[in-house]
Amino acid sequence: MTKIDFYLLESAGQDARETMACKLIEKIYKLNHKVYIHADSEQDAARFDNLLWTLKAGNFIPHEIANNKNLPQTPILIGHQEQAPEISDVLVNLSHSVPLFFSQFKRVAEIIDADDNNKSQGRTRFKFYKDRGYKLDTHEIAK
Repeated sequence: MTKIDFYLLESAGQDARETMACKLIEKIYKLNHKVYIHADSEQDAARFDNLLWTLKAGNFIPHEIANNKNLPQTPILIGHQEQAPEISDVLVNLSHSVPLFFSQFKRVAEIIDADDNNKSQGRTRFKFYKDRGYKLDTHEIAK
């Protein structure tokens, strides 16, 4: 069964969420897992793609925007579509809703920043998973 991890941030805002996502993705990548990053829109996916290229100088995380031409060797894909590629084993959900395909992954990471609206949406997603019997873990992330 899919394991769901919630990362609760002290900081608020999109920058805090995306910076934490980059750190988490780097760690997951170094553990040789394939990652799918789910965004709300094409624009959000493109912005996150750019962020992965520019976050840390000298640190390369191989990734690309998901499309029908992606090779199974691409370890990190970013998308916003209603279906995810089936080659990944970890989902990092940057969307504000639960993607319908989440259960095809071994693990799901939900990153919740301290913004009141984002916390409320995070609680809704937490309840969704909990009501369906998924194993949930929370991690409080200090600045």
